[in-house]
Amino acid sequence: MALLRATKAKSREGSVSDQTESHKALIRAHYEATINHFDPAKIDAQVAPDFVDHGSPGEAVRGPTGVKSQIASLHAAFPDLHVVVVDMIAEGDRVAVRSRFRGTHRGPFRGITPTGARIDVTGTFFWAIERGRIKERWGLLDTQCLLRQLGVP
Repeated sequence: MALLRATKAKSREGSVSDQTESHKALIRAHYEATINHFDPAKIDAQVAPDFVDHGSPGEAVRGPTGVKSQIASLHAAFPDLHVVVVDMIAEGDRVAVRSRFRGTHRGPFRGITPTGARIDVTGTFFWAIERGRIKERWGLLDTQCLLRQLGVP
């Protein structure tokens, strides 16, 4: 009987681990489809229709269309933008990421004219996954560091 309980626990643990790894893989793929290689078709498959980005300045970004618009603006400002996942932790339906963004300021960005400055900024983001798609995001980017690198006092 004890062996049966141990086997069932291991089986459940394995499926939870598989789900956690699947969630982490989704977020990695999302970074690739948004930041490293802008691919709007993949964003449609990754982001839930009722997605909400709680960390965006101004009005919240909603749905795949909102994400694509936000990322297109980001790439217009930093065409060579690249992100590296430094740390990633997942539990249940949540994924936490510490990431590093690098790029060159070549287009307007939130009212700042292009400076040609290289940026190197870190951020921490929390993602919620539901039914295999990204449902919500909360994020903190080192905005002070970013503005300093762009020459904003």
